[in-house]
Amino acid sequence: MIKKIGAALVAAWVSLAAHAQQAGDNVVTLGWFHVAPQQSSTALTTNVAPTPINTPLRLPNSFTSAGTGLSTNNADTAGLVTSHFFTDNIALTTVAGVPPTFKVYGHGTIKPPGPAGALGIQNLGDPSANPIINSVRQWSPAVLLQYYFGKATAKFRPYVGIGVSYNFFTNIQLNPAFIQSTQSNLGAVLAAGAGKPGTTTVSAKASSSWAPVFNVGASYFFTKHWGMTANVTYIPLKTTSSVIIKAADGTELSESQAELKADPIITFVAVSYKF
Repeated sequence: MIKKIGAALVAAWVSLAAHAQQAGDNVVTLGWFHVAPQQSSTALTTNVAPTPINTPLRLPNSFTSAGTGLSTNNADTAGLVTSHFFTDNIALTTVAGVPPTFKVYGHGTIKPPGPAGALGIQNLGDPSANPIINSVRQWSPAVLLQYYFGKATAKFRPYVGIGVSYNFFTNIQLNPAFIQSTQSNLGAVLAAGAGKPGTTTVSAKASSSWAPVFNVGASYFFTKHWGMTANVTYIPLKTTSSVIIKAADGTELSESQAELKADPIITFVAVSYKF
């Protein structure tokens, strides 16, 4: 009887240990990210090229258009997370995945002060020209240090993490309707003021930045190798988005900028494999 009880206890311990996340383990996790920006935007400030634009149009070097701003949408994408456990409780985690694609919407009207405002304005909120950016890809690779609560033998383990991400943007595709509208209005006025004949060109860019990452979640392993995880991540992310107008000969006429605070809350649900 004693031998049977002892054997049962050993079997129970082995069953628990089979689900361990312990020092030396590696975990690869593949799942789905949902990115929900908690956003706000400053008004757009337009920096105008120096004379000859300023003199005939009496434009200041810079002006801010009250009531303007930018916003973006939610996005979903696949993600890959890898973790290495240095101890039974501490893991170093890297986060990557397919960069999500966002749209950017404009709000309000860019109206130059003085005579130029009577000649041409730029209605960012025009429904026919929105979104002003049809698509832009956001890259946010991240590294986190995570602390797992509980014993290594536990199937269910909550965790918290903190780290850093590098955020940058590529493949910015402006809406052709927005480009045409800008060329016919603000672009035409600035080109005329600068004495630069021909159709202007319109482009956009977004600044890159480092940002902290805050993470909380839990994992559950069904077997020795297979499990699942779910977490929520917050990144206090901001970027300076710019629309640049150039004359036909390439001379920069103006750059309109707004700081967009995306501050996304990111949820992640995934399947994990431990080895």
